[in-house]
Amino acid sequence: MGKVAFLFPGQGAQSVGMGKDIVQNYEVANKIFEEATDALGFDVKAMIFEGDEETLKITENTQPAILTTSIACLEVLKEKGIKPDVVAGLSLGEYSAHVAAGSIEFTDAVKIVRKRGKFMQEAVPLGVATMAAIIGLTKEDVIDCCEQAKDVGIVEPANFNCPGQIVVAGEVAAIDKACELAKEKGAKRALVLPVSAPFHCSMLKKDKNQIKELLIQQVSNPVKWEDSIRKMLEDGVSTFVEVGPGKTLSGFVKKIDKKALTFNVEDMPSLEKTLEHLGV
Repeated sequence: MGKVAFLFPGQGAQSVGMGKDIVQNYEVANKIFEEATDALGFDVKAMIFEGDEETLKITENTQPAILTTSIACLEVLKEKGIKPDVVAGLSLGEYSAHVAAGSIEFTDAVKIVRKRGKFMQEAVPLGVATMAAIIGLTKEDVIDCCEQAKDVGIVEPANFNCPGQIVVAGEVAAIDKACELAKEKGAKRALVLPVSAPFHCSMLKKDKNQIKELLIQQVSNPVKWEDSIRKMLEDGVSTFVEVGPGKTLSGFVKKIDKKALTFNVEDMPSLEKTLEHLGV
């Protein structure tokens, strides 16, 4: 087996109850949720396990919720002796990747992403902007749709996820128009995403004195996920484990390289399947 990469999901992967059975079965996972609760000053378990989708969808709740769930799953893999050669995260997932790499402590990261979500939502109030996934068009076609839709507001490519899937972000009216234009060009789908702010576009640019330049670049510029995966493949990664809620990143990897081995860890069944395939 070649190198192993751990991939961490971003916003949109959240769901009520995520990580619950992992927490019930592994104390190392439970400890992460307790640390998050202590760091943030509210019951993170209650919000994720017993809350509602609308509350969880609010950016300042979503970001620490996904980070916490991802790191809880990571701690179980570490306890089982599985370590990655490479880590990467999509958007918000970059913070989980930093925790996995040891460059940021979990308690610091969960506080940061809570504030990150709050500042993002303050920059663009609820209902003003959104994001949408365009399925089945080329990069050039999606860029053209955005250009044509700019007469009604801001709309820009935000995530270049994999061949045939690009996410756009911007003001609601402009997103709607870009989606209509994409369908006219032959897109298979143009789907508005369950997020409450337009990540990775110019609407989230901040003054240099407010946050560090690197994080400004990360949050207000496109995510070149496909390029990141191709780089890992070139460097000898053959197995990708998605750590945290959902299987979206695994799907992206398969569209980039059908030969790549993909697994995910979000609950007990997926954990057991991954451990079996990795020989643990």
